[in-house]
Amino acid sequence: MKQHLIAIAAGLVFGFGLCLSHMADPDKVLAFLDLVGGWDPSLALVMGGALLVTVPAFAVLRGWRRPWADTAMHWPTATDIDHRLALGAALFGIGWGLAGYCPGPALAALTFNPHEALIFVAALVIGGRVAGWRAR
Repeated sequence: MKQHLIAIAAGLVFGFGLCLSHMADPDKVLAFLDLVGGWDPSLALVMGGALLVTVPAFAVLRGWRRPWADTAMHWPTATDIDHRLALGAALFGIGWGLAGYCPGPALAALTFNPHEALIFVAALVIGGRVAGWRAR
């Protein structure tokens, strides 16, 4: 139960931050990605602010034996870059550049732009299912 409450609280804080910073606004994101058009660099400040919080937090967490709501830390162990990772990253970037959404902001956008975001989330779920099916 404690894990679920912490996950819900973290998700709400993250989603609120995405909405507050306009990271869930696809027009704002597309303007940030449009380097040759009307480039809007303001999201770089959001990303820089996130790094200012995350980098020291991860440094502190590296010293922890276990998190508050689990028995062990679960750090990623894979370090190799294979064709599946490269292809997935490329497809993710293409989708982000076309729609202006990535998964977190799309879920946050369900609160204020549900029709458009729901189409993206449905496509995300279908794409995830197909990728999982292909990986077997």
